[in-house]
Amino acid sequence: MSQQLIITILGANQLGVLSDLVDTVFSIGCNILDSRQAVYGKDFSLTMIVEGSQSAITQAECLLPQTCQKYNLLSIMKRTTEHSKQNLEHIADVVVTGLRTRGLIDQATQFFDQHNISVSAFRLKFINDEDEPNASNKQMKCKMVISIPHDLDVNMIEQSFQALLSEHNLQGTITLNH
Repeated sequence: MSQQLIITILGANQLGVLSDLVDTVFSIGCNILDSRQAVYGKDFSLTMIVEGSQSAITQAECLLPQTCQKYNLLSIMKRTTEHSKQNLEHIADVVVTGLRTRGLIDQATQFFDQHNISVSAFRLKFINDEDEPNASNKQMKCKMVISIPHDLDVNMIEQSFQALLSEHNLQGTITLNH
């Protein structure tokens, strides 16, 4: 029976790191089911989920930290189950602007979760007013990248999301990126 392991790796962005990590995963007979990576300044973050036999996953737990140590990387691992492949058919950008609203992110992520929409990227920026740098009524801009299952009506999602935003006097858009 196949088992799954989530691996998160952080550290300096160096040539050859990804190749070595992939070689380690494949050499023990595991498959990479999904991964996400990002570069932040001179550092990077990689999260992947691998699948293999119990023996292969145990080997991954032992060998991947050794590969990471070679590059002075931090690694965190956790076994998991029932990973399902992310639907990449409808990728969309979400932009929300308006006055800072406490609980907005929680409400937005709950909204997306209720519709089986996954959030794959997220940014939040507060726009400072030079006259009042500590004001509680700061403007904000939130950006997300979401994956909408192909069987959902994107127009219906947009309308429902607009209703949520209007409750908080916010403006927003959902724009498909096919």
